[in-house]
Amino acid sequence: MARINSNISSLIAQANLRQANGDLDMRLERLATGLRINRGKDDPAGLIISERLSTDIAGIEQAMKNGERASMMIATTEASLSEINELLNSIKALMVEAANTGANSREEREANQLQIDSAIDSITRISNTASFGGLKLLDGSLDYITSGVDRTEIVQSRITAASLIGQASVNVEVDVVASAQRGQLFLSGDNAGVNPDGVILSATTLRITGPDGVQELTFTSGTSLSSVVSAVNAITQRTGVQASLINGDPNSGMVLESVGYGSDNFVSVERVGGPPPSADPVTFYRFTSGTAYPDTAAGFDWAGLYSGNLVTANRDSGQDVQALINGTLANGEGLQVSINSPDLAMELLLDENFATDPAATPSEFEITGGGSLFQLGPDIVAQQQQNVGIQSVAASLLGGTLVNGSLQFLSSLKTGQGNSVEDSVRGKDFTTASKILDKAIDEVSVLRGRLGAFERNVLETNDRSLSAAYENLSASRSTIRDADFAAETSNLTRAQILNASSTQVLGLANQQSQSVLQLLG
Repeated sequence: MARINSNISSLIAQANLRQANGDLDMRLERLATGLRINRGKDDPAGLIISERLSTDIAGIEQAMKNGERASMMIATTEASLSEINELLNSIKALMVEAANTGANSREEREANQLQIDSAIDSITRISNTASFGGLKLLDGSLDYITSGVDRTEIVQSRITAASLIGQASVNVEVDVVASAQRGQLFLSGDNAGVNPDGVILSATTLRITGPDGVQELTFTSGTSLSSVVSAVNAITQRTGVQASLINGDPNSGMVLESVGYGSDNFVSVERVGGPPPSADPVTFYRFTSGTAYPDTAAGFDWAGLYSGNLVTANRDSGQDVQALINGTLANGEGLQVSINSPDLAMELLLDENFATDPAATPSEFEITGGGSLFQLGPDIVAQQQQNVGIQSVAASLLGGTLVNGSLQFLSSLKTGQGNSVEDSVRGKDFTTASKILDKAIDEVSVLRGRLGAFERNVLETNDRSLSAAYENLSASRSTIRDADFAAETSNLTRAQILNASSTQVLGLANQQSQSVLQLLG
């Protein structure tokens, strides 16, 4: 039937032409942008997941940049620490040369001291000036801030990591559960009915060995234990063993003990000359394992201690302090305890009285801020952050060593500060200066090693992990969102053909209505 009010063929052709035009526009847009998904209607589900992937990729990109910046910051820090190491090594050489007093003059020692003073000042200058992008690195700005530290209990604290995420401060509780001990051997002053007490009955030679060496001492018959104590203390620097009278009375006996605390310190006494023990028992004792060492100043009851608490021995080792830090058993070494976890890592040097008293009230303090926080992952959560504390390496804070109950630092090696070359020569003892210097070298070396381990084991592995994640996520997003040019060019050709044919068909449909005029003659 012929109708002119409704050209159904034209309407069908128009609809197909619109569809062909839409398909053609979509193919051209995909080829122009390189994306399969340009708006939500293209693929709603694909858009959602691809945008999430884009968010992850953006976070990973920034995390990789953060890691690169952290590596550059650590490289800058280590370069400064390397210079400090060189200065400390030069000070070591100068001190060793100055100790050779038999072959150098006072003027040479004074020249050495001038160099030492200059090197110490340079260490402090580097500590104060080392920076990265305006961030001070070694002046203590990146150290943790503490509050309430009782220096009569915790002599020195070095906090290397503390997580303050979600909290204003971190409370730290230190509870000594087992005392630090020296190696100790006891000799009674009671000569078992043979008069007099408090003396060596027969001539004898004792070989005394400690962590610093071995020496032999020979005593004549009747030598007082007071004289024995003086003789042992005269060679303490060579053996690492000191002596004292029990209750200050030679009739009570004496104790030989290692100067330092901990399992690395020991005392050994062997009798290598004199009559047999049956004729003259010079017998040393140590406490049985687990027995608390007595306060000899308060009294020493030999009669009570003989009943199972003392056993004969010629060697005894010290014991490391054992303490709980926030409920976690810390590693003990002498008077020092340490823990190491991502949320809390520290080294604490305990006071002698506190470390030897398990019954003491736990010591508490707070970490209120400071440190440096590295964001290493794409999400801002604690698991993807690393906390690092970098202590000041100024000479006044470097090499802290306990000397007669007080801390002394590298700055004390300067002229007139108590441990200079001339002070050591005057006292005929370079031991203290050497210990401080060695401790300073160790602290800088350990700090370099800790930063190096952070860079190698955290930053580099994190970068490799992020790179792999970046590659895989980018590939996944590309699969979902990017246009396949081979397929799209093929579809474009099809769309162009359909567009052209639809246009031609529409023209034919429009012409078909004009055939009605022929019916009108």
